[in-house]
Amino acid sequence: MSKTTRKSLLKPKKKRKSKAPRSLARRIALIVSCAVMATFAALCSFGVAYVRHSPEWLSEHRSLLTMPLEYLGDRTAFITDGLGWTGHDCVYEFDEPAPDGQVLFAGAPVRIGAPAPSDLVTLDRGDFLIGWSPSLRRPVWAAYHVPRDARFENSKRPAFQKDRSVATSPIPGDYRNTPYDRGHMVPNRAIVTRFGPDVQKKTFLMTNIAPQRPALNRGPWREMEQRISDLWTQKYGELWVIVGALSSPSPTSRESLPGTSVNVPEKYYMIVAGQGPDGMRALAVLLDQGAGRWDFPVHNIVTISELEKLSGLEFFPDMPKFLKTPLKLDRPTRLWPVRLQDIFKLIMIRFV
Repeated sequence: MSKTTRKSLLKPKKKRKSKAPRSLARRIALIVSCAVMATFAALCSFGVAYVRHSPEWLSEHRSLLTMPLEYLGDRTAFITDGLGWTGHDCVYEFDEPAPDGQVLFAGAPVRIGAPAPSDLVTLDRGDFLIGWSPSLRRPVWAAYHVPRDARFENSKRPAFQKDRSVATSPIPGDYRNTPYDRGHMVPNRAIVTRFGPDVQKKTFLMTNIAPQRPALNRGPWREMEQRISDLWTQKYGELWVIVGALSSPSPTSRESLPGTSVNVPEKYYMIVAGQGPDGMRALAVLLDQGAGRWDFPVHNIVTISELEKLSGLEFFPDMPKFLKTPLKLDRPTRLWPVRLQDIFKLIMIRFV
């Protein structure tokens, strides 16, 4: 046996150091962290169920104790609904082919009585329609379609113009020094990216404009427009949209832009329809003129049947009755989900 081998055998082996037991403070910190995470997850989960109630119910039950539930529930549902994990849509089987490339899905809105004004005239702009009221001097409804693919860049916004083909058209200056934005009924972004700058200019005619509070126009209304234009078309294909504005039901309490006869709506609505492999889907929201900048549109989902009663208009008049009845009576509990890869775009639209 060599000297080197003999030395290695005689050399005592080093004992491995045993791991020091976790300190009591670290154990407590771990338990507290797990408890906090579990509590947060539970609050988010209960919050999602809590915010499913109607806005009226939430307003009645709002308190310091329920505010965390509402805050966390809104933001959690925003993500889980967007991913399709929570809530349900209004979707029904429909075998007839979709009217690809056409402005209307199952016909233009039809007046069935008050409160819709009796002087409605339809302005045909090619790729969208306007239901114009000379007495109110603003659109009552508008209809447009958004093909799936954007073919044009989002170009510079043109100036607002008086519609010289309509005698009762307001002028851009009517909105100056008022608390209202010039609110697009048919949106700029969806139209310019699908149909180009020539059609975009038509959306800046004052017959496509109605008074909107800045918080509504730049908040939940803008969010809905961008969901349609940038996200939902990518998941569901071509979409058909009807938007409208509702006056106060009492003529004596109706407001006009200062110094003009341009009627100021009390509420705005939006109906979105699409048709894919899973069937015909529809969604309607009703937003108050006084909506907040950061309001969540999911709280404003209504049935199409409710909108018909409030507006005095019939929507989708050419739709078969077997589909029309359930589609109009059903109320979805969420805004439509988006593709998984678009969830961060959705977050950016909402919070940036």
